Amino acid sequence: MKIVLVEPAPDGVHVFTDICMPRGVLILGSILKLAGHDVEIYCEALGAFDLREAVKTADIVGISVITPTAKKGYEVARACKALGKKVVMGGPHVTALPNEAMQYADYVLCGEADKSILPFIDALGKGEGFEKVPGLSFMKDGKIVHNGRTSFVMDLDNLPDIDFTLIKGNTRKISVTPIMTSRGCPYNCTFCSVTGMFGHKYRFTCQERTLNFIRKHRELIKNGGSIKDNTDWVFFYDDNFTADKKRVKALCKEMVETGLTPTWAGQFHIDIAKDPELLAMMKKSNCFIGCIGLESVNPESLKLYNKKQSVEEMERGIAEIHRNGIKIHGMFVLGSDQDTIKTIEETWRFARRNKLASVQFLILTPLPGTKTFEELEKEGRIKNKDWSLYDAHHAVFEPKLMTRYELQYHTIEAMRKFYSPVYTVVDFFSSLFTKPLKDSLQVVAWRLRALKSIKTFMKENRAFTESLKTASR
Repeated sequence: MKIVLVEPAPDGVHVFTDICMPRGVLILGSILKLAGHDVEIYCEALGAFDLREAVKTADIVGISVITPTAKKGYEVARACKALGKKVVMGGPHVTALPNEAMQYADYVLCGEADKSILPFIDALGKGEGFEKVPGLSFMKDGKIVHNGRTSFVMDLDNLPDIDFTLIKGNTRKISVTPIMTSRGCPYNCTFCSVTGMFGHKYRFTCQERTLNFIRKHRELIKNGGSIKDNTDWVFFYDDNFTADKKRVKALCKEMVETGLTPTWAGQFHIDIAKDPELLAMMKKSNCFIGCIGLESVNPESLKLYNKKQSVEEMERGIAEIHRNGIKIHGMFVLGSDQDTIKTIEETWRFARRNKLASVQFLILTPLPGTKTFEELEKEGRIKNKDWSLYDAHHAVFEPKLMTRYELQYHTIEAMRKFYSPVYTVVDFFSSLFTKPLKDSLQVVAWRLRALKSIKTFMKENRAFTESLKTASR
């Protein structure tokens, strides 16, 4: 079949607007291509495209969405159906809300679709057998039928290598090569949708396969291939890359011994600081920065988030990671039932005091499928269900100890203060005697881009912020 996969981009800007890393559609597209299908992938983050022309000869259009892209994904689905195309949707948002998605799509594939995508395409070709496809939602006799949830992929090594050539458009914007080495997360933060999609069971690829991913990345760089020229950067986009510390140590050791040491980053838990050997091997293998979910400087909020760490552990961990020459991108979630305006101020001061390279101050967002969503929905505190606002930068629920306006305004102000040019300059000159100039310049570049994005965000969302201010009166 001719299959077109679409990944809509979220509206507006954020700290990482200029970094594009296509994910699920690339894996599914590669599976379909190996099965002999004609596949094209369109990622809106790489640039606008003509939808009518893109789907002109498609037998079916697949649309992958997360909550902030769901609204746009539904618009794409509606447009495709108006063109007479069959539409299937997948991703975390529609997995949590399949009935909603079925208002726009002909089919919905819930959960990990790696094992169900080919049986679904098979059934589509035959026009029958849909009830045998795990995780599929479809219409039968005027009613929505939900098949049982598909099982998790336990052997990730059976998944094909990602084929970047399937992407149509300006792939030079992919400046960081995304590599997935695991799925699942052993933790269970109340606001996180990861476990709802991928479960608690931690599954990972074998060491040699991960090294092959890196080799292919190097080939892309060398041949001026599908990613930006001369950008030797890898991002391990596992939800918790270091959950199995023994595995990461062995991987880093092999990276060093084989000379496969691109500059790399990943998402880590702060507990890596308790393992000096791990930190040393990560740095030796050229780890530049870790994205760490610190979440809150309020001990009571950490408890509410089910985040099993203390503020003191966070500070000790940050210091230890810094001592090993690895930078930190700190991610915080503001707006819990124990947070106040003072909490927000303490957060940006904490980030500065502990010399984090960059931050994201995210507004607590009730993503469908999470405990946070269930609780706030039950209490009637969700005030806006425009999914395009569910990007963790808009206050869509009513906090307990401040107004929505206060949460919105002070969170964005905290970002602006952290990324202030004065602080960036002071931090740059203070690092000249302790850090390589190239590393310091990289951080400056990140912060300046982030500040520009924040200013754009404030301008684009002035009306939204003012509406919250008016409502708070």
